[in-house]
Amino acid sequence: MGKRKVGALEKVDADLSNLQYKIRRDPPSYRDDFQNQYNQYETFRELFLQNPSSADDSGVVSLRDLIDFVSHVADCYSNITAKFPDDLIQILSLHHEDLDPELRDKIVGSLVLLRNKDVIDSSTLLNTLFPILVSTPSKNLRALLFTKILSDLRSSNAKSTNHKLNRTIQTVLYNLLTSDRESPKGIWAVKITRELWKRQIWTDVKAVEIMKEASLADNEKVVTGGVRFFLGGDKEREEAAEESSDGEDDVDMSKLRHQVGINKKTKKKERDLKKAAATVKRKEKKKNAPHPLNFSALHLLHDPQGFAETLFSKHVQNSKSKLPLDLKILVLNLVSRLVGLHKLTVISLYSYFLKYLTPRQASVTSFLACLAQATHNFVPPDVLEPLVQKIANEFVSEAAAAEVAAAGLNAIREICVRQPLAMTDTLLQDLVMYRKSKDKGTMMAAKGLLSLYREVGAELLKKRDRGKDATMGLRVGDMKERRFGEEEAGEIEGLEMLEKWKEEERRKKREALGLPPDLATDEEEEDEAADWRNWNVESDDSYDSGGWINVESDGEDINISDSEDEKEKEPPSKKARLSSETPTDDKENKHKSEEPEIKRISKLMTTTILTPADLAKLREFQTAASVKSNMASHKRQQALAAAHLDDAITAETIEAPGLLGKKSTKEEKIAMAKADREDNHQSTTAKRKEKKAAEGKSTTNKEKARKKNFLMTLGKAKGKQKRSLVDVRKTLKGHIDRQKRGGKRGNIG
Repeated sequence: MGKRKVGALEKVDADLSNLQYKIRRDPPSYRDDFQNQYNQYETFRELFLQNPSSADDSGVVSLRDLIDFVSHVADCYSNITAKFPDDLIQILSLHHEDLDPELRDKIVGSLVLLRNKDVIDSSTLLNTLFPILVSTPSKNLRALLFTKILSDLRSSNAKSTNHKLNRTIQTVLYNLLTSDRESPKGIWAVKITRELWKRQIWTDVKAVEIMKEASLADNEKVVTGGVRFFLGGDKEREEAAEESSDGEDDVDMSKLRHQVGINKKTKKKERDLKKAAATVKRKEKKKNAPHPLNFSALHLLHDPQGFAETLFSKHVQNSKSKLPLDLKILVLNLVSRLVGLHKLTVISLYSYFLKYLTPRQASVTSFLACLAQATHNFVPPDVLEPLVQKIANEFVSEAAAAEVAAAGLNAIREICVRQPLAMTDTLLQDLVMYRKSKDKGTMMAAKGLLSLYREVGAELLKKRDRGKDATMGLRVGDMKERRFGEEEAGEIEGLEMLEKWKEEERRKKREALGLPPDLATDEEEEDEAADWRNWNVESDDSYDSGGWINVESDGEDINISDSEDEKEKEPPSKKARLSSETPTDDKENKHKSEEPEIKRISKLMTTTILTPADLAKLREFQTAASVKSNMASHKRQQALAAAHLDDAITAETIEAPGLLGKKSTKEEKIAMAKADREDNHQSTTAKRKEKKAAEGKSTTNKEKARKKNFLMTLGKAKGKQKRSLVDVRKTLKGHIDRQKRGGKRGNIG
């Protein structure tokens, strides 16, 4: 009896598939047949709704097959199936806990199919699936609904961003997190937002606000998801973008052109060539386009100061917080990233670190990394000095282990990179002495601290420890002690050298005319005005700019000329008064001449219009400066400037020097040896041949000749020995001519 029932169901299924195929080809002709099947569906549905939990197997299977059939052809008879989507939504919403798993999955798949056929919209589908995702106890159903929701959101934003749908779903997720902060249901908001952020579908501020609320929740899993998003979501997005770009097939245009040139020309090959050219053009356009990952989640926060303070006070500083230590360290890592990146002021954060800065503390390197990350140049030095002193007392001592001392010195260096004023001269001189340690890690960490202060605070070092560059910089005045809160003013590279060059050229010109070096002439102004009219960049290399016109307005003088030109335009009576100045005036002039260099540079930038000759000279100075910056003496400055606030400091960064002197264990040596055996060691020639073979390229004639039988090459070798000098000369001359042409076919030009 059971076999007969199964056979009958299979026959019904085959009949429905055959009818579905016929309806797709000619819907009007099979309208009556569809109406009969739809009536059967309604009958089975009513019977099922009377008692969903105890429905028999045959009725469930028939209902499932009819739902599948109707959903595939519902778009052909929209007037008959107008209520069909609502019926499925009702069954799934009310009875998803009691439904047979196969029938439940079929209803979900049918709703997605109706969405793909535009019978229902995305908003209807998502508003149906999301409440079930949050409330259902079935793990399989949750996984299915999560996949379908993500798939629909991706397809809705495939061609263009669907802002209306995105705002609706983001509002639902935000309300889910804020309505009940202790509920574990918010984890689905975290998962959906993180996945869409990773795929660059949601890249706006609202997605970041959802994760911000997740980080401030009371449920442990939700907090973990929100914090991990800020610490690793951008990296996941970059990796996904790299994988998608690497997945594209590389097209060798030279190989295709070569094949088209030699083989028979066909329309198919021409189409392939055009298709490959379009692919290459699209890749080049994508390569030159701006990077889509310009703003990270940490930059898109609306109120980073308030977020950091709330996060720290709620999850870390609060004694009633039930978060475990590893999660507290994770939250502390996020707080320190925010403080360091946005240069926030959370003074209570630094006093919190004091009780954890001891070698006996679990995960102490993570606390050291968070402290270094939370340091910036606006943190008061008197707040950091006790912390640096405690690290030095607890970690850096003769009684401490070598790894502990190296970690302490490295942590102090990372703090002082961001705030050099946190160090005192006495402590620095004591720490620098560890560069003579026998342990390699401690020695390297102390040398790193020494090289840092040679760049940022050489005056704290003893004279013998400063080095040549720092000593000369202090003597000349190039290196000055930086004050708290001082920022380097923006400037144009090479502008200072251009100003000195302009002054030197004016002085030489006036001395050649037999005039005082501080006065200009009318002839000089006329020459400069003529040069402005007859300017040619390629013919004039040493042009001197000057000779500007003062433009006067009501109540304010706008000066666009050099100071020497102003002196020249002064009336004779004023020049006489300047020549008979009092000693007091001399002191004032001396004081003005000793203005900071930055003021003179800013005056040149804001009050002088640079001529084309000045710009050409400025480019020369910038080139010279770039060459100078590649010298060995400037490498350390570049390394310090390269340290960006976006870069995170991890526990591995603090532990790195301590691993230098550590000997490998027997297990590590065995693992390294096995890894070496697994690697395929090849010579450079073998690697080059393998690469050429993979690219489909052939070998050269010389390489082919090496594989020939010796007797085949004997005649050519004997012929070369019998050549005369004239023949050798002809051969070499022809070789040179072919090189100039670019080969035998003359590819160059």
